[in-house]
Amino acid sequence: MAASPKVLFVMADYGHDPTETAVPYLAFKDAGFDISFVTENGKSPECDARMLTGWTQKLLGATQEACSAYHQMKSDTAIQTPLSWTAPTFSLDAYNLLFFPGGHEKRVRQVIDSPIIHKSLRKYFPKTRKASDRAVAAICHGVLALSETTFPGGQSLLHDVTTTTLPSAFEGTAYWSTRLFLGDYYKTYGAGSESVETSVKKRLDDPSAQFRSSLGMAPFVVEDEKYNYISGRFPADADLLAQKAIALVKGNAKA
Repeated sequence: MAASPKVLFVMADYGHDPTETAVPYLAFKDAGFDISFVTENGKSPECDARMLTGWTQKLLGATQEACSAYHQMKSDTAIQTPLSWTAPTFSLDAYNLLFFPGGHEKRVRQVIDSPIIHKSLRKYFPKTRKASDRAVAAICHGVLALSETTFPGGQSLLHDVTTTTLPSAFEGTAYWSTRLFLGDYYKTYGAGSESVETSVKKRLDDPSAQFRSSLGMAPFVVEDEKYNYISGRFPADADLLAQKAIALVKGNAKA
C-alpha cells in the first residue's frame, strides 16, 4: 500500500484565520493525508479568537460549520504537539505539500517575516516545478510568506509564478468599515501599510500577466502552470483550495 501523502501546516503561534486553517485540515484528513503542524518553537497554534467568539465572530468571523471544524482540528494530537522550525533537525523535505493559511491578525507576521521559513522555502519551492511530487498551497496572507521570500539576487520566490491573494478592495473595505471600533485590526502591518495585493504584485516579474483575482464571492483559486503551486484569496476559497491541492498531490503520486 502506498504511503499517505504528507501535508505540513506552517503556522504562527496565534492569529491565523480559523476557516482558512480548519476547513482545509478537514479536507486533508478526509482525503487520508498524514497531517503535521509546525510553529516557531513547537507551541500549539491558536487561531484568531475574534473570528471564533463574540460579536466579531457573528458579524465578521467564521461560520458555525467552520468553528466546528476548528474545534475538531484542535482535538488532534498533531496540532497539540507541533514541530518546531527552529529545531536543528527541521526540514521540509519529507512533505508532499506545504500549506500556508491566512489571517490578518498581526501575529501571523511570525511566519511571514521568519528568516528560517524563508531559508527553508528557498530550498523547497524550486523542487515543486512540474513534474514533481512536491507542492505548495497558500491562501490570503499566507501568500506573503512566499512572496516575501527572496533569492540572493533579490528576486521573490514567486517572481515567475501566477498567483492570487487577498484583493485590495476587500482588505480596504474591511479596514475602513471597522476602524472606528477595531482600529487597524485588518491591517497586518499597521495603518498606512500597503495592501497584501500590492505587496504580492510588486514581487512579480509581470503583475498584469501573473496576478489573477476575482471580486466575486464564488470560490476562486489559481493554479500555476510551471510549479505545483495553488493560491486562494480568502475564507470562501478554503475548501476549493484544499480540494485542488489534494487532486494535485494525488495526481503527482500517480505520475
